[in-house]
Amino acid sequence: MANNWQGSIIFFGTEDLDKTDKFYREILDLKLYKDQRLCRIYEIEGGGKIGFCSHIEIVLGEKSPIITLLTENVDDIYDTLTQKGYIIKEGPKTNEKFQIYHFFVQDPNGYTVEIQKFL
Repeated sequence: MANNWQGSIIFFGTEDLDKTDKFYREILDLKLYKDQRLCRIYEIEGGGKIGFCSHIEIVLGEKSPIITLLTENVDDIYDTLTQKGYIIKEGPKTNEKFQIYHFFVQDPNGYTVEIQKFL
């Protein structure tokens, strides 16, 4: 049996589609792929999609989920987020164990978003 996958969408819950939209579309510059009224799906350049739905419960754990977005522009995104008033506990740093350069920020839903590049 051949699987001809055409992509993927990961869905998360939200209580405020507009705040979520502002963060992912206006701040992180993801393109809105589809607005289904109860769900908004964003396209991630390079592959994959991420969706947020108002009818899905927000589920948060101590360390999960983590939404990781890959970019070569970690520092630029950090600067943009801090200039827009987002509170980031630690600035970008190198993680030798995983050979990455990254930082974490909370989205409006409380999800951890990691901005990362591989070294």
